[in-house]
Amino acid sequence: MSQTEIPANGPASGLSRWRIGAFALPAAPIAAMGLPIVVYLPPFYAGEMGLGLALVGAIFMITRFWDVFTDPVLGVMSDRVKTRWGRRRHWIVISVPIMLVSVYMLFMPTAPVSGSYLLWWMVIAYIGWTLLTISHMSWGAELTPDYNERSTIQGFREVALIAGMIFVLLVPVFIEAMQPENVAAARVASMGWYVLILLPITVLIAVWAVPERKVPDPTHVPWREAVSILIKNRPLLRLLIADLLGGISGGIVTALFLFLAADVLKLQFASLLILVYLTAGCVFVPIMVRLSHMWGKHRTLAYSSLFSAVTVPLIFLIEPGDLWFAVAVWICLGVNMGAGPFLFRSIMADVADHDHVEGGNQRTGLFYSLLTMTNKIGAALAIGFTYPALELIGFVPGIENTASAELGLKLVYVLPPAIIGFLVAWVMWNFPIDEDQQSENRRILQKRQSMAEGAGGNAGASVAPIGGAN
Repeated sequence: MSQTEIPANGPASGLSRWRIGAFALPAAPIAAMGLPIVVYLPPFYAGEMGLGLALVGAIFMITRFWDVFTDPVLGVMSDRVKTRWGRRRHWIVISVPIMLVSVYMLFMPTAPVSGSYLLWWMVIAYIGWTLLTISHMSWGAELTPDYNERSTIQGFREVALIAGMIFVLLVPVFIEAMQPENVAAARVASMGWYVLILLPITVLIAVWAVPERKVPDPTHVPWREAVSILIKNRPLLRLLIADLLGGISGGIVTALFLFLAADVLKLQFASLLILVYLTAGCVFVPIMVRLSHMWGKHRTLAYSSLFSAVTVPLIFLIEPGDLWFAVAVWICLGVNMGAGPFLFRSIMADVADHDHVEGGNQRTGLFYSLLTMTNKIGAALAIGFTYPALELIGFVPGIENTASAELGLKLVYVLPPAIIGFLVAWVMWNFPIDEDQQSENRRILQKRQSMAEGAGGNAGASVAPIGGAN
């Protein structure tokens, strides 16, 4: 079967909606692996596997720093190695067996296990996960040069991410209903099988159905000059600052959610709020994509941040035990939970083009690795802030706390994210790369590409299809 290649100089990708959907599919297992690693694996290994809180905490901290370190390394590698498939799809395929083996070993361990066992397989898992994530995001950025279509593609990907989180949360619910004994092990194993089954299927569909866009071969730039261009790239720095702030805000909310819902608001079905929050986000992503086409990406991101800043104080209005009002509040909070992530990624594609114009080299993988790195650092900083803050105000999880301690937790949950929402809006409000600037950048790059092709260069060399039909 034939495969239509995406031309290098076209104004848009030419991809149909079903192909964009096929591209987005691997985001579901990406998210389905990420959520259990943060929420379920640490207590499982600390409790059921008998490693203890201190050791498990140290291992997950070490591997998180390892994950941050490997982001730019794998991003640069993704940019520089090109095959007949292109620059991205082969890395995605390579990541699959790494992910499958490590997920099996982590989610279905045979007791007893040691700390070195957990450390080793977490390191391997993060290599596969980072390689898959960065390559997939970079591939999406390069599918089209069009300002608005990039939002559409990243919006599809965000819907798949959120859907992956929703379904991986629902799987343990059915497992717990069918197997009341040894619930923790069965719950973790079910999440592992979800990833093991979904990942190869979705990757196969994506790489078979969606071609890569032809991009110029990377040119050699001395590393000192490359770093200088990177540091002087003000749009990049502004976007990374905003993403770092967003990571801090999201990390605070994530770290304190269970304490707020169970210990302060006395809600019996706290997990329901997570599903409500994610579902609202999934439903409203297409609306946010449409708004970004109308207002521009940076302004939509600013409005989204302002919306978060003014709605998170609704937490103060929830009375203890009032589940349905809490559901209404979390629907409101979830309306734009997916807006920031897909807009950051879509804007980063434009920033990478700007860097290409200024520096003469396409470093999309590196730029997306920086984006994932700042968000992870922000989440880590949030943990470093919230837990000492809880200790300072005298809040103790799992017991009846004083009114002042409960108020203190609400303040820690609400005030930093609200302030950060205003800060992100301020940083992004007059972002210099809008639709007009992006169009000018693409005009310059297309002119360079045409000149290179006219001179007989290999910048327009085709990328071999894998298969599939229109």
